[in-house]
Amino acid sequence: MEHLSLIIFLLALLVALSAVAPKLRLPYPVLLVVAGGLLGLVPGLPVIELDPDLIFFIFLPPLLYEASYQMSWHEFVANRRPIMLLAVGLVLLTTTVVATIAHFFIPGFSWALGFVLGAIVAPPDAVAATSVTKGLGLPRRITNILEGESLVNDASALIAYRYGVAAVVSGTFGLWDAGWHFVLVAGGGAGIGIAVGYVVVRVQNFLSDATLITALSLLLPFGIYLAAEHVGVSGVLAVVAMGLMMSRRSHDIYDNQTRLLKHSFWRVLGFLLNGLVFLIIGLELRSILAGLGAGAFWPTLGYGLLVSAVAIVIRMGWVFPVSFLGYWLGRWLGRLAQERAPKRNLFITSWAGMRGVVSLATALALPLAVHGGAQFPQRNVLLFITFTVILVTLLVQGLSLPWLVRRLGVQESPAERAAEAQELRLALTNDSLAYLENRIAAEGAEPDPCLLTLREVMRRQARRLHGTFAANEVTPADPPTEAETQAAAAFEGLLRCRLEVTEHQRQLLVRLHRGATFSEEAVRQVELELDRFEIALDTQLATVRQPPGAAEG
Repeated sequence: MEHLSLIIFLLALLVALSAVAPKLRLPYPVLLVVAGGLLGLVPGLPVIELDPDLIFFIFLPPLLYEASYQMSWHEFVANRRPIMLLAVGLVLLTTTVVATIAHFFIPGFSWALGFVLGAIVAPPDAVAATSVTKGLGLPRRITNILEGESLVNDASALIAYRYGVAAVVSGTFGLWDAGWHFVLVAGGGAGIGIAVGYVVVRVQNFLSDATLITALSLLLPFGIYLAAEHVGVSGVLAVVAMGLMMSRRSHDIYDNQTRLLKHSFWRVLGFLLNGLVFLIIGLELRSILAGLGAGAFWPTLGYGLLVSAVAIVIRMGWVFPVSFLGYWLGRWLGRLAQERAPKRNLFITSWAGMRGVVSLATALALPLAVHGGAQFPQRNVLLFITFTVILVTLLVQGLSLPWLVRRLGVQESPAERAAEAQELRLALTNDSLAYLENRIAAEGAEPDPCLLTLREVMRRQARRLHGTFAANEVTPADPPTEAETQAAAAFEGLLRCRLEVTEHQRQLLVRLHRGATFSEEAVRQVELELDRFEIALDTQLATVRQPPGAAEG
């Protein structure tokens, strides 16, 4: 009961802090971690002992699924080279360099312990990356690379971590075996994810209940994660691969009600899980400090700052040369698909390396003892260094990233971000006009008046959309004819009248509900129908309300 009360309190605190964060102009992960740390230091509060399984089996699968489902498969494939270089190459390099630094500079750290620490702090966090960069207006390529990297790097880091821990526990380590198993575990996880995603897509073609499909989407990440881990392959990559597979086919297999319900459900669930994770990171500070011996705080803090600086510098030293090398190699091979990324874009990519929940969970998952019953060496030091790296990267990089993005001008203007959607709307409108022209021609001399009215309205909409791209057009759009203007005005009047009637129906529904004339079930069902219908009317009205030629923002 005590833990349940604490969870409810944390959820309430999460909602309050998330509402305050925009007014303070702070990324909400940073605010939540700091608030959690301060809360954990309050005397009298219970010490939070976080079970690593809570992160790996409760938080991680749904968070990975949500992030991968929101990621475009086409964008992931298009940026696969920089994503894999960051998610695998940079993680392995960071692990090796941190292991070397730890072995030579931190007393009592063997090579195996150094590799454990390196694997723990190597991967930037998916949740932190998307939370901090959200709303900054970053170019899509930067956002796609950061999100794609954070989805894959967890798997490569966890695999390296597994072999590092095995070396500490058993005292033996085979580099060749580890490398071979790395490929097997990663490939097996991705293969299972793709296979399960393909089967689920086939199954969902026969499902029509939106609630059932949404519930299935919640169960799938847990099931595939546990199944993949049970057979000894990467559960992280299995969830990510399945999420990407489902994202690729979501436009084909889901109807509008399912898409709306899934979007709303995962938006709320993701918000709660993300927020709780960062609060828990802060709350862990108290128990981590309790594990350090007397007089060990300042030296260990120094080691944590050193490892933090090394992790930040390695990323910056990797992004620039690898990007330029890839560009010149592609140019030499004649396979250059795009221009070289600007240096300021590369700098933002290199600076967005915040650590988060996966690093903390892997550190907490360290075994308590090795073979023979001896205590796992330097466990509390590993925990505190990990927490320091998470806190430093969130505070230093997370707080400075929005300022750097604005300072360097690495942003797309609202007009640029809206241009592609406008172009898509224009393509749909033009094709619909061609369809209507064919329908009218097929009906002969006396076509349906509704078709004529709808054609005039869509012509007006096409002219308005053309106005967005007027600067790029050679021939300006013709002004609307009197008949088109009258048809659009009549259609707009019809929509307004229908909205007025819908509002009257809503007020009548409220009165009937208060009088208990009908059952609650019937009232809620009809209310939902009115809500959906009103949204559709508002959307239609927005398309005809604006004068022709006016550009949208």
